[in-house]
Amino acid sequence: MSLVRSGPLELVTFDGDITLYDDGHNLTDENPVIPRILRLMEKGTKIGIVTAAGYTEARRYYDRLHGLLNAVQVSSLSSSLKENLIILGGEANYLFKFSPSAPDLLQYVSRKEWMLDEMRTWQEDEITAVLEIAEAALLDCVKNMRLQAQVLRKERAVGIIPLPGVRFTREQLEETVLTTQKILEMSPVTRKVPFCAFNGGADVFVDIGDKSWGVLACQRFFGGISGSTSLHVGDQFLSAGANDFKARLACTTAWIASPQETVMLLDEIEELDEAVKRKKA
Repeated sequence: MSLVRSGPLELVTFDGDITLYDDGHNLTDENPVIPRILRLMEKGTKIGIVTAAGYTEARRYYDRLHGLLNAVQVSSLSSSLKENLIILGGEANYLFKFSPSAPDLLQYVSRKEWMLDEMRTWQEDEITAVLEIAEAALLDCVKNMRLQAQVLRKERAVGIIPLPGVRFTREQLEETVLTTQKILEMSPVTRKVPFCAFNGGADVFVDIGDKSWGVLACQRFFGGISGSTSLHVGDQFLSAGANDFKARLACTTAWIASPQETVMLLDEIEELDEAVKRKKA
């Protein structure tokens, strides 16, 4: 409320699963959050989707977010306003910006164009070391808890996913997060390279960086937006195993429990904004 009253709201970042769409689903054309995001963009608010999904190809993000991307493409927004939509994947590792001429409406942005100075100090051998420690810890959890899982290693992330037809219990997911996080915290290398261990609802992943770095990178990309004019919306804010928690270090946050609550939140922001304008008039 204080953000809107002091205005303007320059940047709003969103988590993906459970925030914009149901867990494991996609942001489809009929999603009610889309027209509300478009109305924010009409006012000049920048939009960042800061997601744990760590893809290096634009097509994967288009598949996840096609409803919003298509809506922006056909909207009456000016070209400059359309460019105010970015996707930051892998917490803080891959940035794509909206591009109406790109095959998947997204253009990859080189890290050197948006990385924070502190992120440039992360050495590749140290990043590899963090991922190797995390992988070993995850494998121990699989063995000790007899999980029917396989390890998935990516460029800047590692995790465990269930075998086909298997679903992990909440306790197994949380125990894996807590164990892996504690092992990583005891390693000297994580004092140099930050990480995020989190429960993805059906899997557990460890990413390089976290959402505080993701939100800060969005702020920098858009020219140095202040945390005092930014809002992050997400569903995971518990102190352990929740990847939205660290965003509190970068800006004001809104803790929601479902995509429906995100819609309600955006409606409240719009109503409050109109009330402020009437009062000033």
